[in-house]
Amino acid sequence: MNLPQKLPLDLMQTKWSAILNPLLQNPLNSINILKNISLSNGSTVINHGLGRQQQGWFISDIQGAATIYRSAPFNALTLTLTSNAAVTVDIGVF
Repeated sequence: MNLPQKLPLDLMQTKWSAILNPLLQNPLNSINILKNISLSNGSTVINHGLGRQQQGWFISDIQGAATIYRSAPFNALTLTLTSNAAVTVDIGVF
């Protein structure tokens, strides 16, 4: 993506703002990676540390075979995951 060049200042601020603000507001820009989280067979409650309502999560590394899913609604403090096996994971939360 190229930002327009050689524009008057007021037009440049408007154009650049329209291009950059959606990119800066993307929740994936504020990912918190939780490393070496041990999930037990069943539900595990994890403090995600975001300090705000969570919007999503993903597994960035897994050290074993397991099926993992979120088993409680998002909230401002924790992420509840259920696994069908004991496994250690890295989780990206945003």
